[in-house]
Amino acid sequence: MIKAGTISKGDFILVKDEPHMVSEREFVNPGKGSAFVRLKLKNLKTGQVLKQTIKSQETVEDIEVVVRNFQYLYVDSENYHFMDTETYEQSAIPIEGLEEKKLFLKEGDIYQLVLWENNPIDILIPFKMTFKIVDAQNGVKGDTVTGATKVATIETGLQVKVPLFIKTGDNILVNTETKEYVERVNK
Repeated sequence: MIKAGTISKGDFILVKDEPHMVSEREFVNPGKGSAFVRLKLKNLKTGQVLKQTIKSQETVEDIEVVVRNFQYLYVDSENYHFMDTETYEQSAIPIEGLEEKKLFLKEGDIYQLVLWENNPIDILIPFKMTFKIVDAQNGVKGDTVTGATKVATIETGLQVKVPLFIKTGDNILVNTETKEYVERVNK
């Protein structure tokens, strides 16, 4: 049990017997009355987002999670499949609630999985990742308006707005939270 006032972004807590990750936290200390914490929580089983306000002196149940490296193998109609890089055991995580993660998973790459009670419940995607452009429209000659962009498709199927000089086969860095182009990467 921890006091709500000590909760921080990225913590894992139990709400209604379900594991949740704190995605946003705001501490409010009004002039009158007691301080409280506004939390935005993501249910790690269903992916649903829950907003909750808790007085800072109340306690909540924190949960012990383990983060380990797994290699992404493949996806089928119901699950993402990973292999533990230490034990070589395979694990499956239901796609439900984690549909957005598919846009950033590359077969063979290593990702960190969050395990609760020895079961994988979430995939931690790095903040920035490098992807190969598989389809990019050609820029129109003379279209040199400052900041002009075009749509390109990366190897996972995500479409990203990129500058006109990016072409098929280029590698780009993508911000995985905003799904936006960051820069071209020379590999």
